[in-house]
Amino acid sequence: MSTAGQVIRCRAAVLWEPKKPLSIEEVEVAPPKALEVRIKIVNSGICRSDDHVVSGTLKFPFPVILGHEAAGIVESIGEGVTTVKPGDKVIPLFTPQCGKCRVCKHPEGNLCLKNDIEALNGVLQDGTSRFTCRGQAIHHFLGTSTFTEFTVVDEDSVARIDAAAPLEKVCLIGCGFSTGYGSAIRVAKVTPGSTCAVFGLGGVGLSVVVGCRAAGAARIIGVDINKDKFAKAKELGATECVNPRDFEKPIQEVLVEMTGGGVDFSFEVIGRLDTMEAALASCHMGYGVSVVVGVPPGAQKLTFDPILLFNGRTWKGAVFGGWKSRDSVPKLVSDFMAKKFPLDPLITHVLPFSQINEGFDLLRAGKSIRTVLTF
Repeated sequence: MSTAGQVIRCRAAVLWEPKKPLSIEEVEVAPPKALEVRIKIVNSGICRSDDHVVSGTLKFPFPVILGHEAAGIVESIGEGVTTVKPGDKVIPLFTPQCGKCRVCKHPEGNLCLKNDIEALNGVLQDGTSRFTCRGQAIHHFLGTSTFTEFTVVDEDSVARIDAAAPLEKVCLIGCGFSTGYGSAIRVAKVTPGSTCAVFGLGGVGLSVVVGCRAAGAARIIGVDINKDKFAKAKELGATECVNPRDFEKPIQEVLVEMTGGGVDFSFEVIGRLDTMEAALASCHMGYGVSVVVGVPPGAQKLTFDPILLFNGRTWKGAVFGGWKSRDSVPKLVSDFMAKKFPLDPLITHVLPFSQINEGFDLLRAGKSIRTVLTF
């Protein structure tokens, strides 16, 4: 029986307040309005950015349904939707692409002005929510909210993908993989034969390693305090790995010595202010490029020696690896299907949706790279 036009009651993981476990609740999901799409979520990855909200590091309105790295199937569409139809396999996009704003029209811009990343309002583009629980409206997360059996997104926040794509794998293209891979390929523009340093070897950091390798980097140095991640990093392309705790001097000085003056490209994929500055300082003066990939902690400011930039280093940042989401996600899925890059090594755990809190525990303990939830 068709559910189009009807309210759907389903399970969702609601975060009622920070620093608490997510609660599996029955929620009501309203039908999509004009230019909106309702999606049946099939798989969703657990990303560190979700945990930033749980921990309170990223300030966000509560209650909220988190999740932004997923894949699913279109259940129904609102009036005026033309780019997807019921039954299509899709990936929700936490960075929309309206195609009309100044950023979308710029060849290098990808943070569409319709995004909710800067304002963090927790609603769809019309300013309202489609979720209700216990008689209360529940906030959306970055226009996606994928920790639920059904979600509603704006049409410019969804991409139709190959009907043969395995959703339990390509869901990573919704955030983690694309963010890391694109940071190397599109943002830093890593060059063949170069030397790179990757600070943080989680799911996104390892995706940076994959991108550096694909770009032809000759030397890729992984930096992490968790030595258990080194084997996987080397499997994916790291030529060597270092633990900052093994040295008495700052890690940036170690890297400068290791590389005879500094690396060509560095990537901070942790979200700490001290490692952001260390990554910049590890770059070679005159031409080194450092990219901020990790989500910065809220309400904290950087203080650093500007001579690091005056001496010719470049400091960059980008959301979602610099990809224009609706244009690029289907192509990235096609590239995965063509075996141009791996996703399987990034998925260390697969859990039923009901065990979502266990998935977060694995992430915090450093025991997982990516946990994928199945609905």
